Amino acid sequence: MTKRSLFCFLMLLVAPALAVALPQHMPIPGGVAIVPLGTNSSTAPEVHYNKRRIMVVKNSHEWVAVVGISLSAKTGEHSIKIKDADNKTYTRSFSVTSKQYETQHLTIKNKRKVNPNPDDLKKIRADKKEILAALKHWSQPATQHTDFILPVKGPFSSPFGLRRFFNKQPRKPHSGLDIAAPQGTPIVAPADGVIIETGDYFFNGNTVFIDHGQGLVTMYCHMNEISTKPGQVVKRGEKIGTVGKTGRVTGAHLHWGVSLNNTRVEPKLFLNGQ
Repeated sequence: MTKRSLFCFLMLLVAPALAVALPQHMPIPGGVAIVPLGTNSSTAPEVHYNKRRIMVVKNSHEWVAVVGISLSAKTGEHSIKIKDADNKTYTRSFSVTSKQYETQHLTIKNKRKVNPNPDDLKKIRADKKEILAALKHWSQPATQHTDFILPVKGPFSSPFGLRRFFNKQPRKPHSGLDIAAPQGTPIVAPADGVIIETGDYFFNGNTVFIDHGQGLVTMYCHMNEISTKPGQVVKRGEKIGTVGKTGRVTGAHLHWGVSLNNTRVEPKLFLNGQ
């Protein structure tokens, strides 16, 4: 084999590694859109959608935006605003198609978890402030990891996006994926990240938030035990706590939420066929 043919052979081996494991492209309410930006510059463009900064990664030889789409998004054409390394701005469009989510009716025995008293409402307001601060967190890691493993093994008991009724009262759509598992089952980090917050919240119970970079934050609710603390670096597959039934629940399970550009999206889109 000549030096030239050996070089070409080695390049063929390396080329596939340039592609990153992106979440599934599913531009629906509650989904994710992968939008090519039409540039392969050495510096990543800065992208915004609905005034929120968007994740940008290089896939093979082109930068792409990874856009989280709200459950309340209207169908039709949407656009992102891009600023390149030379401060030139332009837009790219993508289309959001419709998605009909199912309805779920649940009976909660602890009626305060459905109709909180005044003291409960004070805690709920404080909880909300802390939770929203964690979900809108932004960091710029050297390497972006968007290929997840399941944080716990078990059947999916309540899918993402359900239109929910608690004790016959309508509530916000289900913003995560519920995974049924016995109390005490280990929960692991689905990808590398940093613990940005933990807490015991009125509705969510014992909760952990992991920052995976560029507005990608995962949330773990109703935990029995938390075995991590804010600021701790965790690796893919590392234990962060155990399954429980704290907060507003009907039984032991993990509520796993994925937030992208401060928008709650379908966690299964990040599992890459698992």
